[in-house]
Amino acid sequence: MDKEMNKNETEALGTVKIANDVVAMIAGLAATEVDGVNSMSGNITNEWMEKVGMKKQTKGVKVDILEGNVSVDLALTLEYGFNIPTTCNKVQEKVKSAIETMTGFSVSDVNIRIIGIKMQDGN
Repeated sequence: MDKEMNKNETEALGTVKIANDVVAMIAGLAATEVDGVNSMSGNITNEWMEKVGMKKQTKGVKVDILEGNVSVDLALTLEYGFNIPTTCNKVQEKVKSAIETMTGFSVSDVNIRIIGIKMQDGN
């Protein structure tokens, strides 16, 4: 189901609607830009959706939007050797900033679940 959140603007041109998948995509892309994040990882449902052709960009991201307030849950695989709390803090800040800047929504939570550590190739 493609949910949409109305972005109520007071302009006379009309209403802007932003799909939840767009907010999830912004969160996923922002998270993977942080050094130390190896990949986003999904659950069984996300893996199944990927196999049947759904977008990969939202893999490992769950977004809830209620009255213009966004809560984000991320499942990440980090790279070995990076400080986990520091890396997660950078991800939280980057995701919050990206969503707020691009959508105008307020971000209340960016929850991170580390599901793995990727070892460097050759080690």
